[in-house]
Amino acid sequence: AGVDRGRIDAAALAGHLAGLRALPGLMNAALGLSDAVARVAEELAKAQDILFLGRGAMFPLALEGALKLKEISYIHAEGYASGELKHGPIALIDAAVPVIVLAPKDGLFDKTVSNMQEVMARHGKVLLLSDAAGVQEAGRGSWQVLTLPQVAPEWAPILYAVPAQLLAYHTAIAKGTDVDQPRNLAKSVTVE
Repeated sequence: AGVDRGRIDAAALAGHLAGLRALPGLMNAALGLSDAVARVAEELAKAQDILFLGRGAMFPLALEGALKLKEISYIHAEGYASGELKHGPIALIDAAVPVIVLAPKDGLFDKTVSNMQEVMARHGKVLLLSDAAGVQEAGRGSWQVLTLPQVAPEWAPILYAVPAQLLAYHTAIAKGTDVDQPRNLAKSVTVE
């Protein structure tokens, strides 16, 4: 449809399709991080509060990661747009509040890293999720890093959803909660 409307050319379409075809393999690589995520989750399970930060397309994923974490681990978790850090959430940062930063090496990476450095300056424990180039550039000083495969920006939210979900799952397991039967959650919503 984009080609028909003249918004992208055939070469751009081919690039998008190639990226889409590569996504299942990249997701398998992300699933391979499960053991590393489980080790990090042992520490996350001790927290009372956890923050997720993301910018651009990573912001909705930060919201989703926080939602899943609180739903099955019962840890208070909030997702924030990285650029909004100084508008309130920064007051919550200390050594007891892990901050999960979703930061693929894309056009917004430098701004996200700047916010991450604000967290570290306040002794926050940063868990950085990025690709190898991002970890190389910004991983120093982070409490933990999880290195994902490089992916085109349009597919990053899909790929980064895998470790976000794994973090929720393994943190809940580490806490001993029932991930198959979360308390107070309805399996379906009915409206009367």
